[in-house]
Amino acid sequence: ALSAGSAGAFNCYIDRDIDRVMNRTKGRPLVTGEVSDREALVFAYALGIVSTALFAIFTNWLAAALSVGAILFYVVVYSLLLKRRTPQNIVWGGAAGGFPVLIGWAVVTGSLTWTPFILFLIIFLWTPPHFWALALYRVEDYRKSGLPMLPVTHGNEFTRLQILLYTFLLAASCMMPFAFGMSSWLYLAAAVVLSIGFIAYAVALMKKYSDELARKTFRFSLIHLTALFAALLLDHYILA
Repeated sequence: ALSAGSAGAFNCYIDRDIDRVMNRTKGRPLVTGEVSDREALVFAYALGIVSTALFAIFTNWLAAALSVGAILFYVVVYSLLLKRRTPQNIVWGGAAGGFPVLIGWAVVTGSLTWTPFILFLIIFLWTPPHFWALALYRVEDYRKSGLPMLPVTHGNEFTRLQILLYTFLLAASCMMPFAFGMSSWLYLAAAVVLSIGFIAYAVALMKKYSDELARKTFRFSLIHLTALFAALLLDHYILA
């Protein structure tokens, strides 16, 4: 939580100029003046240093290194280098979002195998359709900010097609924990139902767009990932 908080605080500092013009973000403390730029930076660095120290002292150096790598990837690669330069920004944001499963695996096992990378892949493929659904009904916000989000650069219909294609890729990745023996039928049943639900929303969005449907798709994406990982945990502890 401290590590993710550090990355988030750095991001708020970097994006404070565009946050001022977006309705979704204009209430953030750096925009309203509740927190100064200096205070935000001190807070971000402090969280990063403390989280790294806690990982190194109480877990292992691999987890600590991955945590630092996650912060640097999110802040430097995503926020500073790619976010304002490419409509594929959120795809790379998904890579940053997948780091916590690698960190958690390293904390518990002290190593990295192929297994946590399946979970990383699920988060990586989940992020674009999740965030593009939000970007569709917030497109004017992004247009004002100047960010090259996909609905701004390539239009509504192209973005909806990308959401649909990514939900199919995501569905395939969600079957991998069962296919590779990480889980059993309980997880598989949940993954199938959730994948069908996400694809159904993407198909409906492709057929006939509305802001309300885009909102529902975004909300379902939150349920999808939460329920998927909850099912993975239940499967492990109930059927282990």
